Amino acid sequence: MGLKEDLLKELKEAMQAKDTIKKDTITMLRAAILQIEKDGQKELSEDDMFAIVAKEVKKRRESLEEYKKAGRQDIIDNLNREIEILEVYMPEQLTEDKIREIVLNAIEEVQAASIKDMGKVMQNVRAKTQGRADGKVISEIVKEELNNL
Repeated sequence: MGLKEDLLKELKEAMQAKDTIKKDTITMLRAAILQIEKDGQKELSEDDMFAIVAKEVKKRRESLEEYKKAGRQDIIDNLNREIEILEVYMPEQLTEDKIREIVLNAIEEVQAASIKDMGKVMQNVRAKTQGRADGKVISEIVKEELNNL
């Protein structure tokens, strides 16, 4: 069963259980996926959908910091619950060691010689890690490895 079917099934279960946060979170995720499909007039692959889930999780994590500063525990609790719900739909995240291995292979593949080749390396790595690694972590590892050349 694909991610879209899983989301629909989970949405129905959340509605029956009257779990408002889960229902709203899944509805938002389904809407984001369907909107991108409509805009692009194509069916998204599972990897594309995982990237959308990762993007939604990242948005919430960034919002958490702002609400912590404002002392809004009610909103923080809701965001943490939404993150938990969304993380269920994400593929297993890559370890830093695995990311580093992919980065080193990408450096070799694109024949990177300096930090000036970061764009090429990032493009190569992102294609291989879509939805399974945070872009910030990838960027840091790529910089580190390119500076070591």
